[in-house]
Amino acid sequence: MKKGFITLHVNGDAHEVLVSSQHTLLDVLRGKLKLMGTKEGCTTGSCGVCTVNNGRGEALLSCLTPALEWDGQSITTIEGLERNGRLAPIQQAFVEYHAVQCGFCTPGVIMSAQAVLNATPTPTEDDINDGLAGVICRCTGHIKVKEAIRHAGEFVAGPSPRPGE
Repeated sequence: MKKGFITLHVNGDAHEVLVSSQHTLLDVLRGKLKLMGTKEGCTTGSCGVCTVNNGRGEALLSCLTPALEWDGQSITTIEGLERNGRLAPIQQAFVEYHAVQCGFCTPGVIMSAQAVLNATPTPTEDDINDGLAGVICRCTGHIKVKEAIRHAGEFVAGPSPRPGE
């Protein structure tokens, strides 16, 4: 079993951790860095609750990602979205639109939604559906989640011009 130290940049902070070839990014985030916001669900990449964002702001399933491959790379977890005690627009929108139920999948849903907004601040319905396709919520549909994403997108992109303006 190959072991080695890697440096991960998580939520803007560098962390040097010893990992083996069997460690996933999820193992490192939860077990070594104690960032418990990223949840462990199916461990097969089917549920999406372990979603984090890579350095380009794209959604990444941390349960399938070998930790050794991320040496020197950047990751953002749910804990890294808020800044200076203020929720990110997508987090605030989830609160305002009551887009949660039990909360277990919420971090993965929010990180997937953030990846959608990173790609396009004013996503279409298809953009949202594609971005949420890999996240399963067993409590509810994605109706309120979609409303929250649209609202957060409007906040980030700014108000749409009125017709005739």
